[in-house]
Amino acid sequence: MTSIKWGNYPLLAQSTNATIWLQIQADLKLARNTVDAYGRAVEDFFSVCEQLAVPPETAKREHVAAYVQELSQRPLARPKEHQAPIGLANATLQQRLTAVRLFFDHLVEAGIRRDNPVGRGRYVAGKGFGGARERGLIPRYRKLPWIPNDDEWRTILVAAQDEPLRNRLMLAFSYDAALRREELCSLTVADIDPSQRLLRIRAETTKSRWERVVPYLSETGKLLTAYLRHRKLLSRQSGALFLSESRRNHAQPISIWSWSKIIRRLAERTGLSRFTTHTTRHLCLTDLARAGWDIHEIARFAGHRSIQTTLNYIHLSGRELAAKLDASMSSVHAWRVRLITEVSIEA
Repeated sequence: MTSIKWGNYPLLAQSTNATIWLQIQADLKLARNTVDAYGRAVEDFFSVCEQLAVPPETAKREHVAAYVQELSQRPLARPKEHQAPIGLANATLQQRLTAVRLFFDHLVEAGIRRDNPVGRGRYVAGKGFGGARERGLIPRYRKLPWIPNDDEWRTILVAAQDEPLRNRLMLAFSYDAALRREELCSLTVADIDPSQRLLRIRAETTKSRWERVVPYLSETGKLLTAYLRHRKLLSRQSGALFLSESRRNHAQPISIWSWSKIIRRLAERTGLSRFTTHTTRHLCLTDLARAGWDIHEIARFAGHRSIQTTLNYIHLSGRELAAKLDASMSSVHAWRVRLITEVSIEA
């Protein structure tokens, strides 16, 4: 049985149904972060139910709506410059509702209740591709990911020069191989092939559960060689590649939370508050698109199951799209453009 830190979810831990459900998720080998996200979401929901004096297992649609309202008005502890000071992001709201929906699915399957108050939306005829579109409980917004421009990226790299060797190598790997933070922090010495400059991203560390092998640049290889020499001073054991050098966790594998703090400090120093551990992944995949890689190649490189997911990651600027449009028009539709221009001039 996979262990869960029940102290992180005190209200959830008091419910037999909720503990059984979350334990099932952990035992089914969902990623640790996913289980934690599910636990925090249901804990939030239980907190709202407690305020409303409603047993969570008997909650109705109006109680779910109250939960959404509370999340929408919750003050943010550390809002970024581009964020409003209150209210969780739309994507976070969707994640929280997904977890609560799954919890009620469990109750329905167990015969504890007949319906799911969260539901999965209703089909609206005549909307979307194929004549039907599923509308969720709350609207879903898809915003473009933020990626730094060239000047901003240089600012980040200059600031990173003051970081320890380990942090610089982690930043280089996260960009070169478009690694998620879980994949980065889970790398082991055995996952590296220095002779071919390849990284093996093990299936159990990925979000899609697909193993992949990705390259890294020769400049990063130099950092790796230097870091491996430094790592021997911390530990001569194989295992995790990136080790903590703090007194508290000396020579222990660095956690994803530690990496997030490192990136947050870097963002604060550069004044680029939107820079996160995921930014390098977006930037790498966008750069591959700029370099002319096929979308299927980029999806394979990123470890995406769906090409649509890859398309959501790639962010070409308006200027780049304008250049592509201009090149296409001049080579394929030049005569049409000339005709339009001539008509406009005469008018």
